[in-house]
Amino acid sequence: MNYEDARPLMLPGDIIAFGGRGWVSNIIKIFTRSQVSHVGTVLQVNVTGDDRYFNNLIESTSLNGFNGVSTSRLSTRVETYKGNIWWLPLSDEVREKFNEKAFFDFLFAQEGLPYDIKQVLGLAFPWLLGHNQEDYQKLFCSELIAGGYESGGLISTNCSEATPIDVVRWNLYKQCHQLKGKPKRIKGFNTEQVLKQAH
Repeated sequence: MNYEDARPLMLPGDIIAFGGRGWVSNIIKIFTRSQVSHVGTVLQVNVTGDDRYFNNLIESTSLNGFNGVSTSRLSTRVETYKGNIWWLPLSDEVREKFNEKAFFDFLFAQEGLPYDIKQVLGLAFPWLLGHNQEDYQKLFCSELIAGGYESGGLISTNCSEATPIDVVRWNLYKQCHQLKGKPKRIKGFNTEQVLKQAH
């Protein structure tokens, strides 16, 4: 599916997963044994006062000279990103119990916080640095999304221990659509659970 076809179907809280080509992305993919190195979530902004929206992405990453939590146009991120991109829409069953306001209240409260490289290293080297204690003074990408989902009533976990592929593998989504890059299936995405939910 290309982005133009996916764009009008996206809803707030859907996940956008990335598989980058840079050295940091490659380290994350090697450590987590997955194709996913980064995650963000969809926001929607009303641009006309009626029912016309454009999609933004909120994420914790290095972008435009800032390292941390920020928002950007999703179309621009898709266009300029070098690597694979997937869209994971939340299932209808999950949306029924999703406290969307609490989810976004949490995310907006974190905007502008710096990127948490120390806890990323803690994920990679727990035998050296110890396991991460939940801490929202700084945030890495999957910690941000996990904290939002926990606030929205969808999960209960130590959000500072959540990796990008952990977020993707939670049984929250109805499908996984690749939007960009050489076709790759995300290993461990729970296809059986998706099929069960569809029936």
